Amino acid sequence: MGGVAKMPAGLSWLLLGVVLAFGVAASPAQASRRANHYDFFIKETKVTRLCHEKTILAVNGQFPGPTIYARAGDVVVVNVYNQGNKNITLHWHGVDQPRNPWFDGPEYITQCPIQPGANFTYRIIFSEEEGTVWWHAHSDFDRATVHGAIVVHPKRGSAYPYTKPHKEMPIILGEWWNVDVQQLLEETMRTGSDVNISDANTINGQPGDLFPCSKNGTFRMPVEHGKTYLLRIINAGLTNEMFFAVAGHRLTVVGTDGRYLKPFTVDHIMISPGQTMNALLVADRPTDGTGNSRYYMAARTFASNTQLSANNSTATAILEYTDAPPSAGPPDLPSLPAVNDIAAATAYTAQLRSLVTKDHPVDVPTHVDEHMLVTLAVNLLPCGANETCKGPISGTTRLAASLNNVSFVLPPVDVLDAYYYSIRGVYEPDFPNKPPFFFNFTDRLPLELSFTKRGTKVKVVEYGAVVEVVFQDTGILGAESHPMHLHGFSFYVVGRGFGNFDKNTDPATYNLVDPPYQNTVSVPKAGWAAIRFRAANPGAWFMHCHFDRHTVWGMDTVFIVKNGKTPDAQMMPRPTTMPKC
Repeated sequence: MGGVAKMPAGLSWLLLGVVLAFGVAASPAQASRRANHYDFFIKETKVTRLCHEKTILAVNGQFPGPTIYARAGDVVVVNVYNQGNKNITLHWHGVDQPRNPWFDGPEYITQCPIQPGANFTYRIIFSEEEGTVWWHAHSDFDRATVHGAIVVHPKRGSAYPYTKPHKEMPIILGEWWNVDVQQLLEETMRTGSDVNISDANTINGQPGDLFPCSKNGTFRMPVEHGKTYLLRIINAGLTNEMFFAVAGHRLTVVGTDGRYLKPFTVDHIMISPGQTMNALLVADRPTDGTGNSRYYMAARTFASNTQLSANNSTATAILEYTDAPPSAGPPDLPSLPAVNDIAAATAYTAQLRSLVTKDHPVDVPTHVDEHMLVTLAVNLLPCGANETCKGPISGTTRLAASLNNVSFVLPPVDVLDAYYYSIRGVYEPDFPNKPPFFFNFTDRLPLELSFTKRGTKVKVVEYGAVVEVVFQDTGILGAESHPMHLHGFSFYVVGRGFGNFDKNTDPATYNLVDPPYQNTVSVPKAGWAAIRFRAANPGAWFMHCHFDRHTVWGMDTVFIVKNGKTPDAQMMPRPTTMPKC
């Protein structure tokens, strides 16, 4: 992964050299933003965290990267110049990209990577998204530092379905490793071992002043008494679900994944990797000197599988009142749930419900054409010849992951091109609708029954078909929650529960009235989550766990949605500018 894959003989004519499709390229000396047009220069950048300097990949020298601003229905063009030392791609997470899979971004799924020294222009088509989505690298572990927010405002003449905030602020939760993340990936792929835990959680790229050498860099958000602020919270972490809170302030959650919610007020949120949450904060603390003028924002790991090592540190940022006298003491610290508090995470997630108004209706499918039960598992594979493995059975196994016991393998040619040109041998169109055998999925199995098989299997569906996917967690090598993300679609999360899904009784508990409309769902530990979507976006769309180690281990598949009969139900033509493998 990340290297230059060899194209099968006879196919090199399919992919041309990289050129720009959207006019004259901006030079590095020009501004990095024009109206609906951004220039992203990806290059190695030196940063210091935790008393340690290292080189990271970053966009325009920023970590996190620049924020993209758009309105619902806009088209945004991003010129990407790869001035780094490795292949890379970018993904526009939560943007459906109608009929436009070519610019979705995951490497070897919809495109070949942008090679060092090359450039590629993405065309991002916004449709119904409104709120907060985000962008990130979709190659190797690059998104650890290559990521940023996308703010999607209502169309001109439209308004928020709540009081307009005084100011808005992206709050990006992430993780920091002192080691190079590429070396981290290469080690786990070489040995089949688990990924070492991060050294710190971060808020807007900083661990906060509870960590050494971190006081000066701590993110600070100024506020004024009596004003309302919109926090656009994103979990960009590679491995951790997170609890987040602000001391002394409650949060009114109004949106998730670029869609509006019925407002509800909480002391803390739980947010999975890939998800976004929009929350209103009212700066209502006293400013007459009787109270503190500074309050910690704090983020801490939620780890559902306590058998795995986890980074239990607390990242902090500071909310500070500019119209209050300075406090002599430290900021107040919020109370966050314990690292393994499944009840707190479940109670929060249960409150997510779509807004449902005339301007923001729902369209929950009630008839299903394709029923799928998809098991999620961390598995084993036998150690290959001449390999030194460090899996659970030392020396003989490596860790893997699977959906329905298929551990996905990235092909040497991207799936979308193979589908578009009918190239044989790149993928198999027979991803199963159910696991190969049924058992008590939430029990832990003996190690010898934990093995999976590799394959590049995809699911092909007809245009317009209504698909229901029930994600079922398994106890193979330990049950845990999984943030499952689907490219190209938002979906209704119509149900969730613990234990084994029962197709005869559990559908009666579905919410078909106001389920949340998301693109990333947190499947509960030893439980299930049911989603529904209408396959009305032709193309090849990746579905995967947003824990990155599970992605590279194979907890993935691809939905290929066929073209419909009318021109507006068919994929746009393949751009001539696609990168070559």
